[in-house]
Amino acid sequence: MDSFEKNNVTWKRIFLNTFLFCFASLICLVIYLLFLSKDLPSLDELQKFNPDQVSKIISSDGEVLKKLYVAKRDMVSINVIPEDLRNALLSMEDRDFYNHHGINIKGIIRAVIVDIINLSAKQGASTLTQQLARTMYESIGMERSILRKIKEFITAIKIEQTYTKSEILELYLNSVYFGHGTYGIQSASIYYFSKDASDLSLVESSLLIGLLPAPAIYSPIKYPDRAERRKNLVIKVMNELNYISDKEFENAKNETIIVSKYDYDSSPAPHFSEYIRRELEKIDSELGVNLYKDGLNIHTSLDSRIQSILTNAFNKTMVKNQKIFNKDLLNNKDRLDYVSKKNNISIDSLKNILENNLEIPAYLRKQLLVQGSAVVIDPIHGSVLGMIGGRTEKEYLDHFNRSTQAKRQPGSVFKPFIYLSAIENGYLPCTQLLNQPLVFFIDDTTRWNPQNHDGSTGLLTTLRDGMKKSLNLISVRVVQELISPQDVKKTSERLGITTNIKPVDAIALGVSEVYPLNITMSYSALANNGILNQPLAINLIRDNNDLIIKEFTSESVEVADQKEIFILRDMMKSVIDNGTGGSLRWKYKFYAPMAGKTGTTNSKTDAWFIGFTPYIVIGIWVGMDDPQMKLGEKQYGSNAAMPIFADAIKEIYNLGNYYHLGKIVKINLKEDWEIPSGIVEKNICKDTCCLGTDWCDSYKEYFIENNVPNETCQEYSNPLFRFK
Repeated sequence: MDSFEKNNVTWKRIFLNTFLFCFASLICLVIYLLFLSKDLPSLDELQKFNPDQVSKIISSDGEVLKKLYVAKRDMVSINVIPEDLRNALLSMEDRDFYNHHGINIKGIIRAVIVDIINLSAKQGASTLTQQLARTMYESIGMERSILRKIKEFITAIKIEQTYTKSEILELYLNSVYFGHGTYGIQSASIYYFSKDASDLSLVESSLLIGLLPAPAIYSPIKYPDRAERRKNLVIKVMNELNYISDKEFENAKNETIIVSKYDYDSSPAPHFSEYIRRELEKIDSELGVNLYKDGLNIHTSLDSRIQSILTNAFNKTMVKNQKIFNKDLLNNKDRLDYVSKKNNISIDSLKNILENNLEIPAYLRKQLLVQGSAVVIDPIHGSVLGMIGGRTEKEYLDHFNRSTQAKRQPGSVFKPFIYLSAIENGYLPCTQLLNQPLVFFIDDTTRWNPQNHDGSTGLLTTLRDGMKKSLNLISVRVVQELISPQDVKKTSERLGITTNIKPVDAIALGVSEVYPLNITMSYSALANNGILNQPLAINLIRDNNDLIIKEFTSESVEVADQKEIFILRDMMKSVIDNGTGGSLRWKYKFYAPMAGKTGTTNSKTDAWFIGFTPYIVIGIWVGMDDPQMKLGEKQYGSNAAMPIFADAIKEIYNLGNYYHLGKIVKINLKEDWEIPSGIVEKNICKDTCCLGTDWCDSYKEYFIENNVPNETCQEYSNPLFRFK
């Protein structure tokens, strides 16, 4: 074989070996890529990408009350994203976006050259699609390595094959991190500028896009100068690429950035929002949802306008109550000593806080901070229209919801259950009992002698007057002489009280503890003619595609006879018209038909007022977290709690409506309860409480038609007896 043939054979062997090596390498590369691909998102995952989103608690009138999230992320369509923002993004992050298929080869070569020249990694070459791949799928990882880049390339190509360019832009802008816990352009827009992304200006868009390389470094909140320089760089590049004119560039460069930080954690109804969150956590697994990731829209019963009215009324009175408490405590050495010893603080330091109405430190609030709760209920539907669970000032706001979590003695607001029990047992509003002291022997050494709140006594007194004047001696005698404590317990439970009501003699004075929301709900049955609707706070839940997951309805139960409820309610109207709640008429000038009850515990630790109209029930509690502390010697329910009710109900009636299931329910300012069939009206002699004659000083009283007084007044049977 000559040299030519030998060389030819040699080259053939070299070619064959090279080919086999390349083929084997290719096979290995394919196998390796297939191996890598098993950890990468499938086509199905790519098509169903669904990042964590913010869930929203929404009022019945459409206001967002609270956002729940792991990451602050609100999704928004590409169609509403301003063109300036999209152009700013492409200018800074991917100028060849519309010309590549996931990987920008020219960009990679350019980056390599720059890095070689600088002898370090100075130039990035990732396309938007590659960045999206890293953001969307955790399996790719974030470490700087060849392996990660290969995974990124593969996934980017898959994404380009799966989505359109517009869809990729939308996914990117909804996924990318903008700092301060915000993900996506909508959340960033709300956080930094308190506006929707659709309303972003050129300057605002430029600032947000300028954050992307390093949100922590360029934060306009922490480093406004840096953010300003980045904004100017973005608009400069946009001008160079002819996205904006020279004039637009100059105007944008000179425009001042106004950042108005939005507090994602704030809420106009913080205690209600927390109540909703807790209720949802009980059922989220049952519904198959994640409250913090699924972007749910939780539509509630609360009317944000009524909540605002309630909050203003509450805050106004609580400031006043705090000043009264401070002044009263300054003059009470025993209670000052109690607070001083309990908290290891000097008397002088305490006095300084009280005298100057200073902010109360956290460790003293249980003894020094006047607290309260307020609930507004629509008795017709059971909807919770407003809720306050404690002081609402930012410095005093806590997560303990006193409306739903605090057990408090109701005092005299428990008395309607006592009088209803008597009515259900056949007793009349004009039934008389002796308004004189009683003595109960608890054991051989202890006795209980209840008193009226003002220490007064009297002669024979009707049940109506007992209710009207909140006479403890009359309610005690009702339990002793007409019915039993067990009767009262059963009545209260039937009307929805869920706490442990002890059937003891002192039940007449409301010593067993109740939840404010719970007892307010019970009063709604009195407003709704004996029909009790369980409190409804959540109306429905929608998923992030606006599909209904679950609708909620209030359980409605008839708990009392309509006629007996009418009699009781009319007695409670006397409380407002000329009883302990009379200032609602003469002082606060509220004249719509209504009923209610004041309440104060003996220790002045708890002050109550619960009032209602045919449309609205409002329950107010004011008190101290520490039951050893008094509100003040003259802080009765009519002074400490009722002003909140008065201001709130007047403004609600001035509003003239409320929202239910997104629809307006109008309030008829003059509407009274209808007299049910089977109720009769009779004249009753004020002196004898018998059926009145033409010569009696009488008043009108309502009775159930088969239970009417059967005796006519004999004392004033003719005109002469009137003057004897």
